[in-house]
Amino acid sequence: MAMTKLLPLHRFEQFGLLSEAEREAVLALPGRPYTIDRGQTILRENDEARGFYLLLSGWAAVWKVMPNGGRQIAKIHLPGEPLGTPSMAMRRSTENVLAITDVVIANVPLARFGALFETHPRVAARFLLSVQQERIVLMDRLAAIGRVGAEASVASFLLDVKERLEPLGLVQDKSFDLMVTQEQIGDVLGLTSVHVSRVLSSLTSRGLIERNGRRYRLPNADLLSATAARPERQPFPDQDWLPAAR
Repeated sequence: MAMTKLLPLHRFEQFGLLSEAEREAVLALPGRPYTIDRGQTILRENDEARGFYLLLSGWAAVWKVMPNGGRQIAKIHLPGEPLGTPSMAMRRSTENVLAITDVVIANVPLARFGALFETHPRVAARFLLSVQQERIVLMDRLAAIGRVGAEASVASFLLDVKERLEPLGLVQDKSFDLMVTQEQIGDVLGLTSVHVSRVLSSLTSRGLIERNGRRYRLPNADLLSATAARPERQPFPDQDWLPAAR
C-alpha cells in the first residue's frame, strides 16, 4: 500500500500546511512498513539505536521497569506519532515500547531524517516543535502526580486522548474507542486499576463521561476540563522565525 495511504501527516502539519515538496519528503522518510502483533515489543531498552519509528496505525506504550519491579507507562502513542525519538541522542535505546494493539510501524534512519535539515529545514523544525509539545504534556503530568486528585488525572488523560484522536478523524459525536485497559491507565497515572475503576464510575454517574465497552463519549468537554488538572497552554501563533519552505 502506498505510504500516502498509511502515514497520517497531522503531526507534521500542526504548525502549518506542508508544501507539495515537503509532503513528498515526509512520505519518503519511512522505510517499508511492517506489522507487530498486540502485546509484542517494538523496541527494548538498551537495543542499538537505529533511528526512530513512525507509528502508522495502532496504539503503543512507552514503559519503564521500576526498581520495585513495577511498571510505569510514560507515554501512550497514537497513529502518526514518532516512537523512540529520545534515543536519537544515545548509542542505545533508552526506553521500552510495547504494542497495545496490532500496530503498523516503519523505521526512519537517522541519516535520512538528518537530510531534512538541509533539504527541507522547515519540516525538520516543525517536527522538533511537535516533539517539544509532547515534552510539555509529560512535564505537566509529572508535576500533577501526587499534587492533584485521581479524578483530575483521569479526566485530563481522557481529554488528551480525545484531542489527539480528533485530527485523525477517530472522534465521532464526541466519542472514541479507548484502546487501553484500566490497568494501563493506572500505569500511566500512578494509580491502581481499582482506583481508576472507581474514578470512571464516578465520572459516569455525574454525566461527565459515557461508556459502552471500549467506546467512550465526553458529552461536555468544558465540564470535564473543569475537573481536569491541566494548565492552559496557547501555542505560539507566529511561525515567521522558521526557515522558509524549499
